[in-house]
Amino acid sequence: MLNNLLTHTPAYVWLILALVVARGVVALRERETTLKKLCIIPAIMLPVALLDIARKFGLDGLPLSAWGLAVAAAMWAVWSLGGNRIAAGSAPGMVRVGGSVMPLLLMLLIFAVKYATTVMLVAAPGLLHSAAVTAAACALMGGANGWFFGRLLRDVVDAREVGGGIAKADVIAA
Repeated sequence: MLNNLLTHTPAYVWLILALVVARGVVALRERETTLKKLCIIPAIMLPVALLDIARKFGLDGLPLSAWGLAVAAAMWAVWSLGGNRIAAGSAPGMVRVGGSVMPLLLMLLIFAVKYATTVMLVAAPGLLHSAAVTAAACALMGGANGWFFGRLLRDVVDAREVGGGIAKADVIAA
């Protein structure tokens, strides 16, 4: 069955997995970047998760509630428990960001949930109508989305506190 599953998965899915892993590996290391670039992954992962939820489960009742509660819980956890990983960068508009394994793990989680629910849709479509499967899949993706946005909000606040990451041009443009 595993061989059948792997051979029937389109090649582009493995390319997406490779891109997810590559981007996650970048996040493992401390790096210097802009706050705008820190917005990219949360901005990509949000529609990836929500579009998949909408397509497979709909955006009403249980799916949206499970996703929304998980987003709120994860954002609260990152906000209240997450430490400062931001330091002023070497130039205006730049910040130093500490490396973390979490972006890699959470992007892989979203990929795995999307993959597993797609396989379920083909192999056992009735499972996608199960309240437990719906709640679990939507909550897992919501938790990942919440972590990304909670981390981003924390990073923006921390960048302002250390005086990094916000160039004069950004303030004038805003």
